[in-house]
Amino acid sequence: MSNLAIQAQEIRQTEKSSWWKNAIGYQIYPRSFKDSNHDGIGDLNGIRQKLPYLKELGVDFMWINPIYASPNIDNGYDISDYQAIHEDFGTMEDFQVLLKEAHALDLNVIMDLVVNHTSDQHPWFLEAKKSLDNPYRDYYHWADATKELPPNDWQSFFGGSTWTYDETTGQSYFHVFAKEQPDLNWKNPKVRHEIYQMIRWWLDLGIDGFRIDAISHIQKEPWDFEITDNQWAPFMNVAGIEAYLKELKAIFNEYNVMTVGEASGVPHQEAAAWTGDHGYFNMIFELEHCERIGEIGQQKGSILHLKHSLNQWQTSLADSGWNALYLENHDTPRSVSVYGDNSPEAAKALATVLLLLKGTPFIYQGQEVGMTNYPFNSIEEINAADTIHFYQTLLEQGKMTTEALAIAVNWSRDHSRTPFQWEDALHGGFSTTEPWLKVNENYRMINAAQKDLESSSIFHHYQALIRLRKQTDALIHGKFELLFPEHPTVFCYTRTTETEQWLILVQLDRKQTIVSFPDSWDYSKWEEIMTTADVKPLKQQMSLSNFEAHIYRKKTV
Repeated sequence: MSNLAIQAQEIRQTEKSSWWKNAIGYQIYPRSFKDSNHDGIGDLNGIRQKLPYLKELGVDFMWINPIYASPNIDNGYDISDYQAIHEDFGTMEDFQVLLKEAHALDLNVIMDLVVNHTSDQHPWFLEAKKSLDNPYRDYYHWADATKELPPNDWQSFFGGSTWTYDETTGQSYFHVFAKEQPDLNWKNPKVRHEIYQMIRWWLDLGIDGFRIDAISHIQKEPWDFEITDNQWAPFMNVAGIEAYLKELKAIFNEYNVMTVGEASGVPHQEAAAWTGDHGYFNMIFELEHCERIGEIGQQKGSILHLKHSLNQWQTSLADSGWNALYLENHDTPRSVSVYGDNSPEAAKALATVLLLLKGTPFIYQGQEVGMTNYPFNSIEEINAADTIHFYQTLLEQGKMTTEALAIAVNWSRDHSRTPFQWEDALHGGFSTTEPWLKVNENYRMINAAQKDLESSSIFHHYQALIRLRKQTDALIHGKFELLFPEHPTVFCYTRTTETEQWLILVQLDRKQTIVSFPDSWDYSKWEEIMTTADVKPLKQQMSLSNFEAHIYRKKTV
């Protein structure tokens, strides 16, 4: 075989093993996706029913939030059995059928891997609590304490101390999330062995990869570590974590699977060490771009910060590594409410920005039809434990009920967890019975069935963007460059290869604004390929308004 033939073969093999670079992901929050057995809770067979919908949209894989056995203190992120399916969602047989049918449609399935902590109902923790010398004691973090005086003053992500006192053994156990989610002790090789066996079990079952939850928290500082400026520093991307991540990577490398780590606390400067050919994961979810501005209780997303942050990540991973792209997920409010005005125009504009950046885009369920934040009227409508805790804290601080509710729900995770709006029918077509969380009343106008009634629907815009991306090498592998970095509302960037250049020009506001491109450009060579508004030939000076988006192409050879 000639050298050229060998090189071509190596390139094909590399592309095959990096299938996720050309893919579009779709995140499913199963409890709120589709209820098939009429109990008000979404389930695995509901997902199966909607596989043709995902195929029609054009996505390549789905990331399914936790479906494992769980007491559901944190909606499945408190796992009591890693190798069992929660009865709300169905059975392991249901999952295997889902996996088979998804693969038959060329849809890959990515699972959530939650290994920073377990549920306090997991058999390991139930054993660990029995005595100081129990064989499972060292599976978790314990320290001497009294009920009144914890080992240190570290605070958990869900509010309150990271320590909970155990009367039986006279020690406290550590948890960075809820007290019902004790952290695993990764220093214990037996723990890692158990975790690695479980990972291989799922991969051998045939799944196509993992989104690894809270992975940057598995290493902890010594308990006497003193916090200075960052209260999360004792358990966020702590030195020494790399040893465990390398072990995980070695397992993932045995399989042709996709991995994306939730890497809270990993700055863009360290991104290349975490992702890419020499990193721990194929890509990571960063949290730097999720900043809010405005009066407390009425906060919105910062478009300027969004641009700056995404630009830093695009630049940091330009030559090494790969971005995981998202604007919303199960832990954030709806992007069309956060960065827009809940309108179809805003939804299409944001889709244009997201889907043409360099990286693998993740669409969160309902994003492709423009689902919005929910207008919560009372704390009884809330399920998220952290929102309820925040609300109660605000009341204790002296806030009135109305003010406390407005502040607490402003950025609540439950905005994105309301049931999927499938059609203009009872409960939005999600279920025939009262759902576990209320359906937004705007389902009558905002629903997936609109795609069959409106050729210009948000769904069809997503569909067109996905097709365009998959057909265009420059929109997958092309170099990224941000234009007008300080403009408060215009998000404009180019994607460039040796043969062509693309310009994505989006106004993320209703107001009119004007941007000016260089005099030296030959504007006659630019062709408009897609727009959400009236066709506008590219000119040196462009007037933009009403969330309009334009996509231009210039052939360079």
